[in-house]
Amino acid sequence: MNQEPRVVLKPGRDKSLRHRHPWVFSGAIEKVEGAPASGDTVSIVAHDGAFLARGAWCNESQIRARAWTFDPADTIDAAFLRRRLEAAIARRATLRPGSDAVRLVHGESDGLPGLVVDRYGATMVVQILSAGSERWRDFWGPALAELTGVTSVYERSDVEVRVLEGLKPRSGPLVGDAPKAVRIVEDGIAYEVDVASGQKTGFYIDQRDSRALAAELSEGREVLNGFCYTGGFSLAALKGGAKHVLSLDTSDEALALARRNVELNAFDGSRAEWLMADVFAHLRKLRDQNRKYGLIVLDPPKFAPTEKHVANAARAYKDINLWAFKLLAPGGHLLTFSCSGAVSADLFQKIVAGAAADARVDAQVRRHLGPSPDHAVSIHFPEGEYLKGLWLQAS
Repeated sequence: MNQEPRVVLKPGRDKSLRHRHPWVFSGAIEKVEGAPASGDTVSIVAHDGAFLARGAWCNESQIRARAWTFDPADTIDAAFLRRRLEAAIARRATLRPGSDAVRLVHGESDGLPGLVVDRYGATMVVQILSAGSERWRDFWGPALAELTGVTSVYERSDVEVRVLEGLKPRSGPLVGDAPKAVRIVEDGIAYEVDVASGQKTGFYIDQRDSRALAAELSEGREVLNGFCYTGGFSLAALKGGAKHVLSLDTSDEALALARRNVELNAFDGSRAEWLMADVFAHLRKLRDQNRKYGLIVLDPPKFAPTEKHVANAARAYKDINLWAFKLLAPGGHLLTFSCSGAVSADLFQKIVAGAAADARVDAQVRRHLGPSPDHAVSIHFPEGEYLKGLWLQAS
């Protein structure tokens, strides 16, 4: 029997693992005993040889190992991974009835580093983002189908982060046929989801609770939804009784699907305007037209994929929020978000506060916003808390 490779940390570099943070960076490693290939299971030990964790090795990434477990008695095999899947699914069993879209596995926060699983009705979508989860690629689909009863498991591992792990983008069926049009229902609103080529895994499940808030704030108001994608916030506003909703996005395909979603719900199409436009430029045009909105939603894509992008991201967040404040009607509401993990909640609030000051608008924070509970974050892994938002009301 081959001996498990050991990763020995430098003196004093074991603190994060002792606090159950799952990542080991290359700079923390003193030596590697053995020759693990990417995806292999390794023991991670302190400088004095004390066991810290058992994890998946990666030769390519600056994150050299991701911990599967901190228990020396655990063996990383199919039975172990199945137990982790079962536990993750069980934790979501009682969350938010009224929606058949739910995140079932949230990577490191569920003890399954690099694995994301979203369920859309009878279809499951999987993202395999690390060398460790890639090693078990043939396991995930059948195991998820068995545990949940779904008939289709589709892989959407076509994201840039895989390159950092030395992995090529990949997408296609894992179980069953490639899904056609997938429909979900959230809080009484039907959505068509493009799981094969849409953003993320097809839909922004994490914004479920904030869409419900938007519906509550929309009645009788003029609503502006920047970066609308397939219209999640827009449809919520229409259902909530918005007087009119202007939705902006640069993707004609996303806007076409948004229009179909309006038809799917038999909403009054005259209350919905869809415009393919650059949000940064169009917010200025709306200000020049002296337009005012009772509710504005800004849910842009990730402006800062890594730490080196934070400065540019900060300027982008300030720009769109500055013009949003100028467009707010007195007493109007702004729901503004950042999904950039490299931008902290504290920094984001400071950026938005600066935008309000430059716009000469007084506003109150009504609530700090975040992802729906199925995206729960491990207290030991703050990096998992990527989505943050603010509900602001102008004076």
